[in-house]
Amino acid sequence: MGYQYDTLIYNVRIASMQNNGLPYGELPSHAIALKDGKIAALIPCDNSLSEVLKQAKNVLDATTLISQDEDEGEDEGANAKHPWLLPGFIDCHTHLVYGGNRAEEFEMRLQGASYVDIAQRGGGIKGTVEKTRCADERTLRNTAIKRAKRLCEEGVTTIEVKSGYGLDLDTEARMLRVAKSLEQHLPVSIQTTYLGAHALPNEFTEDPDGYIDFICNQALPYIASQNLADAVDVFCETIGFSTSQTERVFSSAQKHGLPIKAHVEQLSDSKGAVLAAKYGALSVDHIEYLADSDIPLLAQSGTVAVLLPGAFYYLSEVQKPPVNALRAHNVPMAIATDFNPGSSPLASILTAMNMSCVLFQLTPEEALRGATVHAASALGLQDRGIIDVGRLADFTLWDVETPAELAYCINGHRPIAVYKEGKHV
Repeated sequence: MGYQYDTLIYNVRIASMQNNGLPYGELPSHAIALKDGKIAALIPCDNSLSEVLKQAKNVLDATTLISQDEDEGEDEGANAKHPWLLPGFIDCHTHLVYGGNRAEEFEMRLQGASYVDIAQRGGGIKGTVEKTRCADERTLRNTAIKRAKRLCEEGVTTIEVKSGYGLDLDTEARMLRVAKSLEQHLPVSIQTTYLGAHALPNEFTEDPDGYIDFICNQALPYIASQNLADAVDVFCETIGFSTSQTERVFSSAQKHGLPIKAHVEQLSDSKGAVLAAKYGALSVDHIEYLADSDIPLLAQSGTVAVLLPGAFYYLSEVQKPPVNALRAHNVPMAIATDFNPGSSPLASILTAMNMSCVLFQLTPEEALRGATVHAASALGLQDRGIIDVGRLADFTLWDVETPAELAYCINGHRPIAVYKEGKHV
């Protein structure tokens, strides 16, 4: 017989992240039906469910995924042992393809060395650039798989990966190819971002505008022609690139049909967010020094504010992003790990969510929305990050009493099941 659904999972509480007026967009005691890698239906678990079950090729009672040995909670109602189903997490800002690591610099800093001292000894971003340029594709891929695997173990089903540790065409292209190849080794979707304007390479030390010429006239045309990147990013900052240099890269990206993202206002109010909003950026990331008066521009442009508490924590920063003002203007806030070797060697989206609550005073619901629906928006993806009919069937199942537990407890939870495009992985 022909089946209407490939798979039907029932007896779940769904934290859909829809805006339905309930916390987490809850759909209590529901079934989720899957067809061709997408969510085909969301069905209440009522008396009519028995007929629906016959229409699915594969059926799963989600309560069987949870050990029923304990007596505790058995009398807490019909939902006591029903797992929570959430969208697959989306880590919308990482730099996880790179050569070497910077553990030695971590030790040096704790022994009193300054950032300048470390840079003068060949460390910092330029140290990672040297190691990345020397690493072949296989080495970069093997180390990136290990890092990405840590994220996937926590229920991440989509990862954005930036280049930016090559700063020449060959290495940047190699990084982007390696990033995309992760899809062949792990159950994850990869979005790639070209971050050539991450730092100034040694060969352009005396000619920063010449490096921008190289990005706009050589690197971007090649990367666009080879479909290596889904977006373009710039580190617009006092120690990075000026707003005029940044605008040249934004303009070039637009000519090549690539959306833009921006590292802005991490260390100072350089007005990079204003510029990014002018160009309709998908996201502005870090934003600790974002002025309250500039936030309406983000709201108007539909730009997502990406908070990166790992870097804030790791660098012992004190200037917090303007969370209350972002809330007041209904600017969506995404959460990401910023996984990188220098300022945020953080391989845990759940820890990033906890940090966003403890350090930035987000609510657990805001943190979970930040790693799902708002993270999807930060990547320009409308087909995931939310549990709804027609979206990709990327989701996770959790043995928790409330979704808040995922942001509350550090290293306390792993999903009991992960589905990627409708397949149990």
